[in-house]
Amino acid sequence: MSHARRRVALVTLGCGRNEVDSDELAGRLSADGWDLVADAADADVAVVNTCGFVEAAKKDSIDTVLALSDLKGERADTGRATAVVAVGCLAERYGRELAESLPEADAVLGFDDYQDISARLQSVLAGEPHVAHVPQDRRRLLPVTPVDRAAPAVDAPPVPRVRTTDGPVAALKLASGCDRRCSFCAIPTFRGSFVSRRPSDVLAEARWLAQDGVRELVLVSENSTSYGKDLGDLRLLETLLPELAGVEGVRRVRVSYLQPAEMRPGLLDVIAATPGVAPYFDLSFQHSSAAVLRRMRRFGDTERFLDLVERIRAAAPEAGIRSNVIVGFPGETEDDLAELETFLTAARLDAVGVFGYSDEDGTEAVGLDGHHADEVVRERVERVSHLADELVAQRAEDRAGETLDVLVESLDHVAGVAEGRAAHQAPEVDGSTTVRGLAALARPPRVGDIVRAEVVGCEGADLLAEALA
Repeated sequence: MSHARRRVALVTLGCGRNEVDSDELAGRLSADGWDLVADAADADVAVVNTCGFVEAAKKDSIDTVLALSDLKGERADTGRATAVVAVGCLAERYGRELAESLPEADAVLGFDDYQDISARLQSVLAGEPHVAHVPQDRRRLLPVTPVDRAAPAVDAPPVPRVRTTDGPVAALKLASGCDRRCSFCAIPTFRGSFVSRRPSDVLAEARWLAQDGVRELVLVSENSTSYGKDLGDLRLLETLLPELAGVEGVRRVRVSYLQPAEMRPGLLDVIAATPGVAPYFDLSFQHSSAAVLRRMRRFGDTERFLDLVERIRAAAPEAGIRSNVIVGFPGETEDDLAELETFLTAARLDAVGVFGYSDEDGTEAVGLDGHHADEVVRERVERVSHLADELVAQRAEDRAGETLDVLVESLDHVAGVAEGRAAHQAPEVDGSTTVRGLAALARPPRVGDIVRAEVVGCEGADLLAEALA
């Protein structure tokens, strides 16, 4: 490059899919001569990878941009200001509207800008004006029917990736987009239709991550149960999982974002019984009342969901099961809420995220009748959250005496304990396990090691375990 090297900081908000997107942006920028820095105060450009899922996430994204805009004063080392650029789901979803309402951002870039991200950031630093995109429904970019979609070019180069986080756990993207039409969700409109990555690309990236010290792969997508349907094989995940678990250096593979209505017996069995695959089921139930689920344009009910939970635990009694639920959905009655509470009580899930319904721009649910007042939604969130916390704590108590394989993520040598996660605990969203008694081991564990331990106590969803020699 003929221009001076520039420094860029990537600030990632939201889910594991955004983590991968940030790594890919970092890869493109690094390949084009940019220096990646951890502190936005040291950067010429701070790129905020925003989340646009729910109101709280949108607010967090905007607050982050505003906080970074305080760095626009001249820095002593270069005499330049730090530019702030918004990318990610919020930026894609609102485009020009966001740019006009958030002048603190020097630019708002959409997904189509990612391929030329270096040029876009250079343009920002040069002071050239950037006209943000007008959002469109990205589902229209591909035929609705998967079989009508063109196969990717065999010689298409892989997107480069540079890890922007360290540690022994990393997200690995299976697919992007979603073909479902849940009435409350806007994600398909700005993420597009469901597109699976080729197994060869997923495996190649898994090997690269393992060589970089990753010991647990967390497979992410908008709907992992749909993986392969656009490649002509809906059972592709069942064959891919053992291959990923067999990658040298990988100790654990975890699948996230499973649709209960699409859980096939074969997939359930592979996740439950394949060595190296965590018996972990991240199932987005969202509710259990059939009436509410139909208004959400989803399938299932309490009986079907409990049957699925029973089948999972029959195949793997110590399996981890987590879910998210939405309360206060338009038309939800007290009987519907009681039905959800009945389900949660019977299911004994390991982790439950409780969200209050809020209107999302452009979704069908906005136009439904039966909207609840904000205070009613808040009361229902508090009520179900309290129940969920109690049930999750009881489930953790039930694990007393279990033997766990804990992936060490950090060590406190002074206290002689390790912090990590067992197979039923996903990073960030679930509890963790503290392992004490490390002196009994033949050698001190290192970050990335698997330590066998017996559960001796708990606090909420978090477990306390004693290392086994």
